[in-house]
Amino acid sequence: MATDLAEEAKSRGIDYFLISFTDLFGVMRAKLVPASAIGGMQEDGAGFAGFAAWLDMTPAHADMFAVPDPDSLIQLPWKPNVGWLASDLYMNGEEVAQGPRNTLRRIVAKAEAGGHRLRHGVECEYFILSEDGQALADGRDTQAKPCYDVQALMRRYDVIAEVCDAMHGLGWGPYQNDHEDANGQFEMNWDFADALVTADRHAFFKYMVKSIAENHGLRATFMPKPFADLTGNGCHAHVSVWDKGGKRNLFDDPAGELGVSALGYHFLGGIMAHAEGLCALMNPTVNSYKRLNAPRTSSGATWSPNTITYAGNNRTHMIRIPDPGRFELRLADGAANPYLLPAAIMAAGLDGIEHGRDPGKRHDIDMYAEGHKVRGAKKLPLNLLDALRALERNKTLRAAIGEETCAAFLKLKHGEWNDYTRHLTDWERETTLDC
Repeated sequence: MATDLAEEAKSRGIDYFLISFTDLFGVMRAKLVPASAIGGMQEDGAGFAGFAAWLDMTPAHADMFAVPDPDSLIQLPWKPNVGWLASDLYMNGEEVAQGPRNTLRRIVAKAEAGGHRLRHGVECEYFILSEDGQALADGRDTQAKPCYDVQALMRRYDVIAEVCDAMHGLGWGPYQNDHEDANGQFEMNWDFADALVTADRHAFFKYMVKSIAENHGLRATFMPKPFADLTGNGCHAHVSVWDKGGKRNLFDDPAGELGVSALGYHFLGGIMAHAEGLCALMNPTVNSYKRLNAPRTSSGATWSPNTITYAGNNRTHMIRIPDPGRFELRLADGAANPYLLPAAIMAAGLDGIEHGRDPGKRHDIDMYAEGHKVRGAKKLPLNLLDALRALERNKTLRAAIGEETCAAFLKLKHGEWNDYTRHLTDWERETTLDC
C-alpha cells in the first residue's frame, strides 16, 4: 500500500476516519472509525450489513466489508480532524459485484485494457432551501429569469465561498460558481479528471454541499425536480476518452467534424443507441421524469432533453458538442449515482467504439421549438417504469455494465416504483372523486 493511513492520521492531525461507500440508490453510508483503529480497517475493512443499505441482499448474507482506498483520502474542510475515505465492498473475500464503485473500477479496467481512459467532469446543480426543506432559503430570489443574478448569488456568498474555498484547498481546480436558471438554484464547476477520481469527488461534493449548508442553518438538495414550476437539477457530464497513458485525447481531431474524431462519434453513437436504457441509471427516481419531458418552466425553458438527439453547441439536445475533443451529455440529473453515471457512459460508449456505431444526423435546431420537424428520433422514456423496462430489454448494456449490478438495481427500483404506485395523490382525488 502506497499510503499508510495510521501515519497519515499522525502527520495530518486526523482523529477519526469516515469509511464510506455509496449504495445502488446513490446514498452514502459510512462508519466513523477512530484513528487508533485505522490500521486494521485499512487491511480488513469496516464491517456492514449489506441488507441495511440499498443493495440486493438479505439479513442472512455474511458481513460486508468496506475496504478504504487510501488514494481517496480527503480531510473534511469544515472539520479537518476527520478524514473521509471512499471504499470498495467485499464479502467472503470477494468483491461485491453490485457495489457501484466496484462496478466502475471493473469497467475502467476493461477500458484501459483496450487502450481507452475515460475522463469526465460533472455540473452538479442544487437548490438551497430553508432548514425544513419546504421553501427556498432566499425569499427575495423571485425573478422570472434568475440565472446569473448577482444579488441572489451574493446573498448566498457565505455558503458558496466556503464550498469553493474547500475545493481549492482539496486541489480540485474550481473555476466558476453561478446562480442557475431556477430561483434558489446554484452550480459550481471544477476540473475534469479520470473517471474514478471524478466519481469520488462527485460523491464527496454532494456530501460537502449538504453538510456546509446545514452548518449555515439551511438545506441543500440535488433532487431532480423539487418545484413543479422551476427548472430541475441536472448533472451534465462532459466526456472525453484518452489513450491509456492519459497523454492524448482520442476524441480530438482537427480534421473531424466539429473537431471530433471518428472514434469519438462511435462513442457518441453508443450513447445514442442505448439512451433509453441509460435513463434508468442516469434518471433513477420517480421524480426524475418530472424534469425530463417537462412543460416549460417559469424561466421559459426546462434546459433538459426530451428526445434522443445531438447537436453542436446547442443546449436543447440530449448531447451537445461545445468544443473540439469532447461532448456534453445533458441526460443525467441530480439523483444519478456518482459511480454508475460514468460506468454507464463508458459501457455504452465502448460498445459504440467496438461496433462502430453511427450516431446519425446532427440536428442543429431548437428542439424545444422545432423538435416536431425531426423524423424518426426516439423520445426519452416518460417515467421510471418505462426506463427500467428499457434497461431490462437491453442485453448489451446490461452485460457491459455487469449483470449483477443491473439485476440488483432493477429489482430494488421496481420495488420503489411499486411503492410509489400504492400512494394516492391529491390530484387523483380532485380529478376522480366525482367520476
